[in-house]
Amino acid sequence: MGFENQTSGSHLILLGLFPSSQKSLAFFFFICIIFVMTVTENIVMILLIHRDLRLRTPMYFLLSHLSFMDILHISNIVPKMIVDFLTRNRTISFTGCGFQVFLSLTLLGGECLLLAAMSYDRYVAICHPLRYPILMNEQISILMAGGSWLVGTINSTVHTAYILHFPICGSRAIDHFFCEIPAMLKLSCVDTSHYEGGVHVSGIIFLVIPFSMIFASYVQVLLTVLQMKSTKAQKKSFSTCFFHMIVVMMYYGPFIFTYMRPKSYHTPGQDKFLAIFYTILTPTLNPIIYSFRNKDVLAAMKTMIESNFLPKR
Repeated sequence: MGFENQTSGSHLILLGLFPSSQKSLAFFFFICIIFVMTVTENIVMILLIHRDLRLRTPMYFLLSHLSFMDILHISNIVPKMIVDFLTRNRTISFTGCGFQVFLSLTLLGGECLLLAAMSYDRYVAICHPLRYPILMNEQISILMAGGSWLVGTINSTVHTAYILHFPICGSRAIDHFFCEIPAMLKLSCVDTSHYEGGVHVSGIIFLVIPFSMIFASYVQVLLTVLQMKSTKAQKKSFSTCFFHMIVVMMYYGPFIFTYMRPKSYHTPGQDKFLAIFYTILTPTLNPIIYSFRNKDVLAAMKTMIESNFLPKR
């Protein structure tokens, strides 16, 4: 009997990130604040990019898609966590769990490819500035963004279809704060080793290869920066690359460690801790690191505030 036959019309249980106790209130409020910050930051970023002509570039076009992905991703997970904590009801419908898996994998896979596209943009802009209009123009950026969404959706569709057809045995409690594949595989009572092999293949395509491309791009950027005569330009480029790589490692590192290990090596506490980085923390940091440290973005924000909130003289 398939997974869908045993659980269709029934509910699963998400054990969550924190227990229902007074001691977890501080962490609960912290998650709420992070959620509001993330949504606000990314909405502001999207508005700035679409309203200010100075930000009508391929890089910021890709950043607008990254912000949209981050909004959807954290909204797919955190509101359910908040409701579960407040109502003390940790159940999730079979359909809801399937949708959460599908949307999560679509956004995680798409963001992995999008971050690689953004690193390519920076590589071309710094290492081949004269060829930038040819190698990185509006059409190419649209193809990159659209390709990230399309490939992420196709991959997610395949994995969601597989994971929802595995039979489960006994407890329907998912020891996680959202429906994630490694945690759901632990409920299955059949051999999932072949499917785990497919997960590893996807991990190579969406995690290892893009991360290697990003690392290689920033190495080339740093080598180019070292040849600059301006010390100020070198410091600025080093600072930018450093913060970008920190965020990239916070995203890819835990993601790779979670999805590239065999099922037997997973522990609930470790998986939940690692998932916080690529589901909650990086969507909050992305706008700050990639955008709000940029003088063009700050200038655009100043213009928007002056035109909308300050009285006209």
